[in-house]
Amino acid sequence: MRKLTYFIATTVDGFIGAPDGDGDFFYSSLDPEFVGYLAQEYPETIAARGRDHLGLADAPPKRFDAVLMGRRTYEPGLKEGMTSPYGHFPEQYVVSGSLTASPDPQVRLISGDLVARVRELKARDGLGVWLCGGADLATQLIGEIDEFVVKTYPFFAGTGMPMSRAGFGVRPLELTGFRAFGGGQTVASYAVKS
Repeated sequence: MRKLTYFIATTVDGFIGAPDGDGDFFYSSLDPEFVGYLAQEYPETIAARGRDHLGLADAPPKRFDAVLMGRRTYEPGLKEGMTSPYGHFPEQYVVSGSLTASPDPQVRLISGDLVARVRELKARDGLGVWLCGGADLATQLIGEIDEFVVKTYPFFAGTGMPMSRAGFGVRPLELTGFRAFGGGQTVASYAVKS
């Protein structure tokens, strides 16, 4: 059985993007040590264009073999002509009620009962399912997330798109890993306590 992992970039105050969802500002804080760690430990989470640049074109997946993203997460790359941003994944899913046809044969659309579909994905054998974003998707799947891997960048935004809109609810987590980098970034892993 695969785990659903919310692997996400955030500011120190918990925002994954500007109020309009734009997260490009995170790219201004990518020092070599941090990028090297991500390339080594999470190579599959680097989009196709970045993989080529980092020499990861043929790097096998280490943690995830399926990626799940919302339409708003998928759309910026689509506007740039990236119809399959994670083509190196055996399974790419976009959750959307508005897209009626996939722009790419490698990208499968999910609509309807999202929780049931994600439970089906988790029940399959494999490495894991990466919940790529965004906040609305994390909100809908909060009860299905097994693990959080939070990449915190040295920014304070004040407002923006939160990690989730699930509302107040104490959900106990167990710290399973932590790493700090010279550029001010941290990566913390948490398992959801049963």
